[in-house]
Amino acid sequence: MSDTPTEKPSNRPSPVIVLVAPQMGENIGMVARAMANFGLSELRLVAPRDGWPNDKATAAASRATHVVEAAAVFDDLRAAIADLNFVFATTARERDGFKPVRGPVEAARTLRAQAAGGYRAGILFGREKFGLDNDEISLADEIVTFPVDPAYASLNVAQAVLLMAYEWRKAGLERETDIPFTGPQTVAAPKEELHGLFGHLEAALDTRGYFRPLAKKAKMVDKVRAVLTRPGFTMGEIKVLRGIVSSLDYFSPKEPRGAGYPLRKAEVDKQAHPARRAEDAGEGSDD
Repeated sequence: MSDTPTEKPSNRPSPVIVLVAPQMGENIGMVARAMANFGLSELRLVAPRDGWPNDKATAAASRATHVVEAAAVFDDLRAAIADLNFVFATTARERDGFKPVRGPVEAARTLRAQAAGGYRAGILFGREKFGLDNDEISLADEIVTFPVDPAYASLNVAQAVLLMAYEWRKAGLERETDIPFTGPQTVAAPKEELHGLFGHLEAALDTRGYFRPLAKKAKMVDKVRAVLTRPGFTMGEIKVLRGIVSSLDYFSPKEPRGAGYPLRKAEVDKQAHPARRAEDAGEGSDD
């Protein structure tokens, strides 16, 4: 995979985003930001409620002010889409069923096909409160809707634009799975290095009395190896792990080698106080 996602070479126009009667400048600004995230730049506003230009839209757009500043304002929807060849209308509600309905993935591919044919396309988004009315939808060629939870189907207009802009962008990549950057390319260490780690760790654990009872050692070794073979360690990672084991092996704790697990506190106390051991055994009692 390449380090950066590349769109298929094209000078074809991207779809126009048309907001019908948007109410809040902040929402317009967030729409502009969503557009810029995925390479869209042409924004059209139909009768914005609070007028235009709008300082709140500019502030909400962050660094997408170029989209806000270039936005075109129209008095009615017919004028806003007059020069377009194909138009999608977005809606979360089922309408009369007289137009084809697409999901965002299929709609984005349709938009790419329109652009490939040299046609101009647009996507209509409605008001924050109730979206597009039926008369407005009747001016579109097809409907696009999103597979949201029916129990809460309402999307903020900027969210809806973001979803369509994302699908448009993805549909134009050489591969739809391309992403801007990837993790490091790692190569698993040769098995002999992993086997060396096995032997090193098992010897250290054996010295510390880890494998108890001895009859279960083979099964315990299998489990340790299963844990270590799962990640696919690199050479560098194996060196780190062996360094850890060597450090633990060299700098021995208070218990001597081969002593097994540290004794419980009660056992330590008994060893430190012979009289207490005798009392526990019933020795030295007057009874």
